[in-house]
Amino acid sequence: MSDIDIRITGKAGRITLTRPKALNALSYDMCMAIDAALKDWATNDTVQLVVIDATGDKAFCAGGDIAELYDSGTKGDYAYGRKFWSDEYRLNARMFEYGKPIVSFMQGFTMGGGVGIGCHGTHRILCETSQISMPEVGIGLVPDVGGTLILSQAPGRLGEYLGLTGFRMVADDAILAGFADLFIPKDQWPSLISSLESDGDLACLTASADVPPTGKLRDLQGDIDRHFAGETLSDILNSLRNDDGAFSAATLKSLGRNSPLSMACTAELLHRLRGPEPSIRTALELEYRFTYRAMERGDFLEGIRAAIIDKDRKPQWHHSDMDVPTSATSQMLMPLGAETLTFEEG
Repeated sequence: MSDIDIRITGKAGRITLTRPKALNALSYDMCMAIDAALKDWATNDTVQLVVIDATGDKAFCAGGDIAELYDSGTKGDYAYGRKFWSDEYRLNARMFEYGKPIVSFMQGFTMGGGVGIGCHGTHRILCETSQISMPEVGIGLVPDVGGTLILSQAPGRLGEYLGLTGFRMVADDAILAGFADLFIPKDQWPSLISSLESDGDLACLTASADVPPTGKLRDLQGDIDRHFAGETLSDILNSLRNDDGAFSAATLKSLGRNSPLSMACTAELLHRLRGPEPSIRTALELEYRFTYRAMERGDFLEGIRAAIIDKDRKPQWHHSDMDVPTSATSQMLMPLGAETLTFEEG
């Protein structure tokens, strides 16, 4: 497949995304190729670990390829999107639960679906250009591909802030929030990958790790924890509106661009996942409740129209006054019954 290069090199199963002109956006076929390789390598003794990287300087993976989702959805065909998401989410679970180390090297943009293949492994490497974000609320979705699990485990209320604003994290921010593990300058990556291929020894990664330049989240943590402590979108908005500081003004401006329904559901998802034993499968099943309904009842198609198709940046959101009834959130996140996302065993 021209969009992805999958092979075994030495002791490493190797996956390289090779569509840099599209910022290595994931198509359905790419997801399924990765899934098939992981299944095969799980029982292949030659493969001691998996290494995932991407060509180009701009992006590891800027998300899922949503053009076909939009095309089918606007024709009233919701089945393709539901199949895309359900199969992609099973891949995300497989990566999170994989029995062998998975090392990802993420330069440039890692967004949305890119988080699903880059941030569930055991060794997640960033560099000087890395920027990670979950910006789905800006197109009428919720953070998905298991991203809600990472967000729910982030220190304090960083999860709510990152999920509702789509804030772009540099390496230091992403390591703080739990999306990555190590900062290693990019010029060292080729030799490290060669070493992993030749001997399968992960120790070279820790030995090469450096201290990343300081990001912004550490300084913002106090404001974030104070204003995002509420359980609902309304709680968060009320706190921000009753503060005349620069952080509140900037944050309200950011939130004002996004789907209110998506933000309200994101806050609710993170609240639910802060239970006693959150799991990747629980997170993905909850996310799928939303994405299953996103085209038919949510803001997804309108969000894509405004951002990608017409590019007018003027989406006509549901609940544009930011007043999202609890019933609307509940309806998007109700159990799906017979359509509930299930996972293959083994």
